This record gives sequence, C-alpha cells and structure tokens, in this order.
Amino acid sequence: MLDAFLGKRPGSEPLFAALRQCRVHFIGAAAFSALVNLLYLTPTLYMMQVYDRVVPTAGLTTLVLVSAVTIFALGSLAALDWLRTRILIRAGIQLDRDLAGTILARVTEAGGRTQGVQALRDFDALRGAVSGQGALALFDAPWTPIYLACCFLLHPAIGVLTLVGGIVLAVLAWLNERDTRPRLGRASRAGNAAYAAQEALSGQSEVVQALGMRRAIIGRQLEGRRAATDSQAEAQLTGGRYSGAIKFVRLALQSAALGLAAFLVVKGQMSPGSIIASSVLLSRAVMPIEQLVGAWPTLVQARTSWKSLIDLFMKTAGHGQPRTALPAPTGHVSVEGIGVRLPGTETPQLRAVSVKIEPGQVLGVIGASGSGKTTLARVLAGALMPDTGSVRLDGADYGARDSDVLARHIGYLPQNPTLFAGTIKENISRFAAPSPETDAAAVRAAISAGVHDLIQRLPNGYDTVLGSQGAGLSAGQSQRIGLARALYGDPVLLVLDEPNASVDQDGETALIGAVEAAAARGAAVVIVAHRAGVLARADRLLALRDGVVQVEGPREDVLARMRSPRPGGLHEVKAG
Repeated sequence: MLDAFLGKRPGSEPLFAALRQCRVHFIGAAAFSALVNLLYLTPTLYMMQVYDRVVPTAGLTTLVLVSAVTIFALGSLAALDWLRTRILIRAGIQLDRDLAGTILARVTEAGGRTQGVQALRDFDALRGAVSGQGALALFDAPWTPIYLACCFLLHPAIGVLTLVGGIVLAVLAWLNERDTRPRLGRASRAGNAAYAAQEALSGQSEVVQALGMRRAIIGRQLEGRRAATDSQAEAQLTGGRYSGAIKFVRLALQSAALGLAAFLVVKGQMSPGSIIASSVLLSRAVMPIEQLVGAWPTLVQARTSWKSLIDLFMKTAGHGQPRTALPAPTGHVSVEGIGVRLPGTETPQLRAVSVKIEPGQVLGVIGASGSGKTTLARVLAGALMPDTGSVRLDGADYGARDSDVLARHIGYLPQNPTLFAGTIKENISRFAAPSPETDAAAVRAAISAGVHDLIQRLPNGYDTVLGSQGAGLSAGQSQRIGLARALYGDPVLLVLDEPNASVDQDGETALIGAVEAAAARGAAVVIVAHRAGVLARADRLLALRDGVVQVEGPREDVLARMRSPRPGGLHEVKAG
C-alpha cells in the first residue's frame, strides 16, 4: 500500500528501510483496525435484535443480555481504537529514531545545498501522516467493500444504493484531489519560502534595527506570509467545498437508506430491524471515503515530502557506504580541473581550476571580490563538492574517505568562524567525546593559535559557555577560537579563509606564528587573504579572476608578473 501511494524509486531505499522497521507497528495497527471495523457492526446487529426479537416478543431478558453484549463490544471497540492510535504514535517515534539522524547527516553531506530545516520539516510532515489520521483512514479504507457486501446481504436494493452512493463520493473525492493538489503545492512552496526568509533574518535583527530597515523588512515578511496564507486559504476553501458536498451526499444517502428500507419492510421484503441497520451499514461503508477526503491534504503533503527526501538521498547517494580504511595522509593536495556553479547562479564560481600543494608548503590565494577564492577554500576544506573535477589528498579522492574521517585531517577556518552553543573547549575540540586526551588536545590547539592566555582570562576559561552563533565573544575572539579549532588534532591540510579579517595586531602575529608552526610540522597550508601581512609567509601564490586561475607559482614570480603594466597588475594584488 505504501509502495503504491508513495512510489518506490531510486533514493527511497532509506525511507522504506525505516518503514520496514515499523512493520510490527503497522501490522498491529492493521489487526486492531480489522477488529475495530468488525465491532462497528455491533450497533447494526443490536438494532436488528431489538426490532426483530425483543419488540415482537416483549423479551426483556433478551434485551438485557443483548444490551450487555453490545456494551462489552462497544467498550472493546473504544479500547482497540485507542490502542491502534497509540501503536501508530509509537511508529512515529520509531521512525524519528531511525531516520532523523540519517536525514541530518545527509543534509550535512549535501554541502549546504539543501536546507536542513526544510528537510526536517518534510520528514515531520511524513511522520505525521504515518502516525496520524491519514494512516487510520488508509487502514479503514479496505473495509468499505466488506460493509458494501453486508448491505447487499440485507437487500440487493440497499446494496445498489450504497454502491451508487460510494461511486458518487469517490468521484467527489477524485475531483477534490485534482483541484486541491496544485493549490496545496503552491501553498507548501509559499509557506516554505516564508519560513526560510524568516529563519535567514532571525540572526540579523541587530543589523536590521541599526540600519533602520525594520519597517521595510517587516513589510517584506508580511508579503511573504500573506502569499503563503492566501495560497493555503485557497486550498482549504476548495477542499472545504468538496468536503461539504461529500457530507451532504453521505447524510442524504443515510436518509435514503432509511426511506428505502421502510419501503421494503412495507412490501414485506425486509424485517423492521433492518431499517436502522441499513442506515448504519451504509454510513459505515462510505465513512472511509469521507475520512480520506478529510485526511487528503495531510497525505498529499506527505507524498510531496517523500519526494523531497528522496531527492536529498539521491544527491547524497554515497553517504554512509563502507569505505576501505586508507593510511593517514601526509598532506599532498591535488586540485584537478574543478568547476563549481552554485544553485541559483548562472555564472560558474570556479572553472577548470588546478593546483598542487606539497606538505610544508604555504599557498596564498588572491583575487578581487567575487573571483572564487572562498569557493575554492570551501572545496579544499571538503565543505563543498565540486560539480566537475576532483580534489585528492595523498592521491585519494576526497570521496574515498568518510566525511568525518576526512575532516580529521583537515583544519578549516571560514570567513565567519561559526561557533556553536557549548563551551569553548567543546568548540575547539569539535565537540569530541569528553576525555583527558580531548582536553589536552584542545589546550595544545589553543596554545598553537596563541589564544590560550585569552581563554584563561574569560570568566570560566575553557568551560565558558557560548550562546548560539558563539554569542559571548567579540568577532576577533571568535576568529581566534576558530583558528584553534582548525588546528585541533594537527591536521595535514589547513585552509584559512580571511583568517586576519577581524583580529588585531597581536592576533595577526599569533596567526602568522601558527601558520609557520603548521608548515614546519609538514602541513599543507592554504590562506585566502586580502591583507598582505599574512601572505608574507606564503611560498606560492595563486591569483583567481572570474573563477579562473590567472597566474600561479612561486610568490616572488607571481608578484613580479602582477606588478607588470599589463592588465591584471599590481592593483589586483592589493585588492586581492
């Protein structure tokens, strides 16, 4: 049933694997649904017994016994319905435990190309459908033919009325799905865009306030929310129109069943007890269709979320696959014709970039703003996978190692240090498991970055707790802590993107010392910088222009070429 509704195609394997882990829950829910739907026949049987046996014979004893059995059956129905709801909730919990971590890992593996918040929102929509009313509606739907058969057993005319009514309701349900699906899609996209815009601005409130942009930004946010709300309201109004029509048809069918049954009793073709029974049976036969219509927006959203998660899994198909353990690298880095074009851009950020870096060598990357320097740094750090070409560490492509294993050999300091909520020691140690070895390595990294004394002057030293985005430190302090994090574990490749952008003279001196020490122990170092001071230690320079290597070679040779009066001269070295 899930295969047919959700569609099994490449990339869906992790989702189906997680659903299979919940098969015991689904089997239990299906079994209880079967019992619940059988027990829903209790009111029908009770009415038939009362009108056919109790009333004609005035059998009060029979009435008491039948009533007692009915109360017990209805109590069992309520208990089983409660149990199947709890089972499905447990299935949702199991699904979260099995898939949430995988989805977060895949989002990280996607190199920032997929919004993690949106991926989890998609997963929550899918989990809600699997563990809520949508799943109950699907479990009840197969019982419609059984109730229809019971209607035919009462009388063929009752069965035909139920069949025709079911067809009418099914047509209305199909029309509802056809008309609401595109509207629900637009509402979902508009809502996602509005939430994404809000999340993007959540950490920039101070800038918005300081620049007097509050009213303008609020206006833009309200426009996005208004578009999302209007789209959602349109979908709900369309669905509500069909829901009202379906409810009207169902109530009309119940009344028609009563009238038809009464006519058949008058004609002597049915017993009086069948009058109420026919109405109850018809109501139960068409009830799943109404339930499906009510749950349809949830099911459609679940299917859309399913497809979005499949796209995520397809983009990160190699994640988690076993890889042969390779020897620890020594720092031979080779960039081979890489090309990168970020989503939403027309011009590639990098085109056919190639360069080699040897252990102990310092490469400086220069170029004007927008030349592709930061993109190259992200690729070298393993934070962004190139669209073409490859990056190799000691001859092995980055993809040959698990991303976490690869990251242990690379130290990366981005333009924005991006510290996380937690202690300073946890941030430096990359949130490694606490141990004396972890503490010692974190302190060594801080000493190498020249930030040990600064940390000790903080209120709680290495145990100082930072807020979200590293709140509690200045920009310069955050950058120096980020440098210590990059040096943690003595990586063989150190990638520093504008490492001196926010530091003072003491911080730049410490930075140069850290670069020299890393190169002295044999690490390959890549520095992206605008200020020339930190590039004085560079052995080689690589100049980028519009994503293409303009010139690369020994530092003095590159500087000599860039000082020439030809286009791309000294002014570009200063700008870059």
